[in-house]
Amino acid sequence: MGDVLKGVNRRGVLKGGAAVGGALAVPTIFTSNAWGYTNEPTGGSVTLGFNVPQTGPYADEGADELRAYELAVEHLNGGGDGGMLGTFSSKELGGNGILGKKVEYVTGDTQTKSDAARSSAKRMVEKDGAIMITGGSSSGVAVAVQAYCQEAGVIFMAGLTHSNDTTGKDKRANGFRHFFNSYMSGAALGPVLKNAYGSDRVAYHLTADYNWGWTTEESVKDFTEQQGWQTAAAVRTPLGAGDFSQYITPVLNSGADVLILNHYGKDMVNSLTQAVQFGLRDKQVNGKDFAIVVPLYSRLMAQGAGENVKGIYGSTNWHWSLQDEGSKAFVKSFGQKYGFPPSQAAHTCYVQAILYADACQRAGSFRPSAVGAALEGFSFDGLGNGPTEYRAEDHQCFKDVLVVKGKENPTSKFDVLEVVEVTPRAKVEYDASIFGGELGEFNDGA
Repeated sequence: MGDVLKGVNRRGVLKGGAAVGGALAVPTIFTSNAWGYTNEPTGGSVTLGFNVPQTGPYADEGADELRAYELAVEHLNGGGDGGMLGTFSSKELGGNGILGKKVEYVTGDTQTKSDAARSSAKRMVEKDGAIMITGGSSSGVAVAVQAYCQEAGVIFMAGLTHSNDTTGKDKRANGFRHFFNSYMSGAALGPVLKNAYGSDRVAYHLTADYNWGWTTEESVKDFTEQQGWQTAAAVRTPLGAGDFSQYITPVLNSGADVLILNHYGKDMVNSLTQAVQFGLRDKQVNGKDFAIVVPLYSRLMAQGAGENVKGIYGSTNWHWSLQDEGSKAFVKSFGQKYGFPPSQAAHTCYVQAILYADACQRAGSFRPSAVGAALEGFSFDGLGNGPTEYRAEDHQCFKDVLVVKGKENPTSKFDVLEVVEVTPRAKVEYDASIFGGELGEFNDGA
């Protein structure tokens, strides 16, 4: 079976000839439906695998992701108020599970470590029968789990992953990303930062030392330098460092008048808090008020950093204050269940679960190649980001990008960010080939 399945192309068609009575028969084309696939559901339920950081520096994001997945399962099975199923432009899901099968789930802890994340995904597929893996709050994790899912023959619906690599050089046919990426953040932030701070600026980057940090640093440098900025230095910092003082001290004597923190989760909370404690926000350098930028924001991070985020710019994939019908429905549903508004991590994970279920429904199958074909090029609306497309060439979603900044006068502990600009999709789009990589063929497994 394994050798036969090597012939399954990205559209789920098996190509080749068959030997009959010692002679080579006329080449024929068989649909891959003749063959089984990994964890094909045979009973009345289907199992999804939720692989999130339950420990480690991104654990706060992981907890909110898990809440969102549990809410999505509730809605898919007909419970609660239905959330965004009612606003989603596709009307295939009816609250009776997926293809009539009740949705069940298992969970894993990525620990924000690639090896741990791959191991937990492997366990969920091989021992628990998961037919799809989703989650993660680290691009290093996403790339590792995506590669495993490609090998195993299951679909991977990436959670919070922002590196260009996930749908760039490390993209895989079985992997799909709803979240935006580093390039889009840079494209959206560049003009806003120029308008706010001028074109004569010198930036100093502190960067998380893994693929997300690297591509975010690269993209933000590219777009700020296009606006006339210079880059004084770019220094890598270990994930989960905790104490960033040794990295912040050199900024004071660097001649830079902007600090760009390519950090996320608790690392961003710690590095921003320490930068403010060092007095950077109160300094004047080169005759200008010193500025700090956080390229990738989340409400959870901003809340953790408290007053330190006031006036600081960044970008985000989604925010709970949006007033479209999908966002309002999700905020209401999530808030009723948990007592507070959802983060962007919760939003993108909920959406990924719904999009997977919808693709199965539209394909009439759980077979990865059929589900993947249903997702490729799929355009939709009503899930909180406005009109969105899953681009076929790289499995990256394209939509508008939000530029936000820390709110000066918050009305509650959740009201910490304000949307200052919605950058249209056309201004953040790029050619699918620029980050390299090959999707390859869908793998249905065995």
